[in-house]
Amino acid sequence: MPRFYCPTPLTTGQPLSLPAGAARHVQVLRLQPGDVITLFNGEGGEFEATVTRMGRSDVDVDIGAHHAVEREAVRAVHLLAGITANERMDWLVEKATELGVASITPLVAERSVLKLKGERAEKKLAHWQGIAIASAEQCGRNRVPPVHAAVTLAEWLKKAPPGERWVLSLSEGTRSVGQMWGAGPVTVLSGPEGGLSPNEELAALAAGFAPVTLGPRVLRAETAPLAVLAAGCV
Repeated sequence: MPRFYCPTPLTTGQPLSLPAGAARHVQVLRLQPGDVITLFNGEGGEFEATVTRMGRSDVDVDIGAHHAVEREAVRAVHLLAGITANERMDWLVEKATELGVASITPLVAERSVLKLKGERAEKKLAHWQGIAIASAEQCGRNRVPPVHAAVTLAEWLKKAPPGERWVLSLSEGTRSVGQMWGAGPVTVLSGPEGGLSPNEELAALAAGFAPVTLGPRVLRAETAPLAVLAAGCV
């Protein structure tokens, strides 16, 4: 059954004109009155809905039964991920959402190739959030992980939330990710292509990040945080 993110109040038994994004997707699929779809608004569970009218640019539905089903990961993992170049960051956001990430904060690291400011930053943020929405629709999640505004490590540390912190590191003295999993939330810091700079890694360690490793192989910047999620979120 097609699934659509619908960021608006949903109530069983009520008619609804779908928001523009959801309506456009319904039209692309060429659904017809009488077809049943699934709607979720990120506030918990999902709703059945029946298409009642297809307009040129709008779609009406009747909202049916609510199902209190969640498909979230057993652990809340927040990624503080170095921004990668080209489409690699898109891929990271998409796959991290599928694997159950709780949130993503793009990190403007010293070695990041892509630097974001002003209007360009806003457009990129909206683009990445759209990818997270599409990925949540596809994988069955009923909660969309937020993609926060891009920050430097120093900016993040000024407003850092409480909780366990790990930094992916190739330095000596690291512990295996497999030995670190607990029940509480964790923030995982990973660098861009070329990794974190020595100053950034020292700042992270001074701020309480525990150095962790995924093994002897050097993974790509977009692969390493996904490996962490795969190891602990399923």
